[in-house]
Amino acid sequence: MRKQLHIFLNAIMFYTRIPVPKNLPYSDEILNRSTRYFPFIGWIVGGIGAAVFYGLQFVFPAELAVLLSMLATIFVTGAFHEDGFADFCDGFGGGYTRERILTIMKDSRIGTYGSIGLIGMLATKYISLNSLDVAGIPVVLFIGHSLSRLMPILIIYTSEYSREDATSKTKPIGKKGKGLDFGLASIFGILPLIIIPGEFAFSIILVLLLTTFVFRGYMIRKLGGYTGDCLGALQQIVEVEFYLGFVVFQTIQA
Repeated sequence: MRKQLHIFLNAIMFYTRIPVPKNLPYSDEILNRSTRYFPFIGWIVGGIGAAVFYGLQFVFPAELAVLLSMLATIFVTGAFHEDGFADFCDGFGGGYTRERILTIMKDSRIGTYGSIGLIGMLATKYISLNSLDVAGIPVVLFIGHSLSRLMPILIIYTSEYSREDATSKTKPIGKKGKGLDFGLASIFGILPLIIIPGEFAFSIILVLLLTTFVFRGYMIRKLGGYTGDCLGALQQIVEVEFYLGFVVFQTIQA
């Protein structure tokens, strides 16, 4: 039990800005196995976003409550995945060779492609959430954050890490963990779907799996594998797709 607590707290430390004990045991192996809790981190982040929206909707317009809930989730993660998405846009937008793409993604500065991609992605999230019934927004936030964190794990377990050096901060999770790790991650990622209509849950899973498959093929063609920025980008893409999917479902049901 103590070991599992250490693995979980390492996941908290790596994927969020939530404080953990300073004397927390750390190793590449522990961090690698912390991927089992990646979708559960989505429960925490999505839960914070849902709670912020639910509380603020009583004192602010719903549009402002949505914006502040988005900012809350970005703050709690330190814009970890948004940064990866921006780097991905810069790298794949401005690079034409594997080496050039990796070099651009490693650069801490944000470029034109990253800026446009980030603005477009955040705007799409905001408008999508505001298109939903107010009562359903907390649920959609909670599920979107958990489910979207499962798809990058599929990439880890079906692809190879692209970088040949250890300079990337995500290198420790570039290795496949044990089957139990993937199983637990899948449970944490899929379980929240039980609170939404089954027909939508089944359909959106198929769409997100297709997206992940296409994304994986694109990465392999360009890089021969994935990087941490690619994982962050996929999480953001899948999260947005889930929101868009729910907007479509709500429109059909109207």
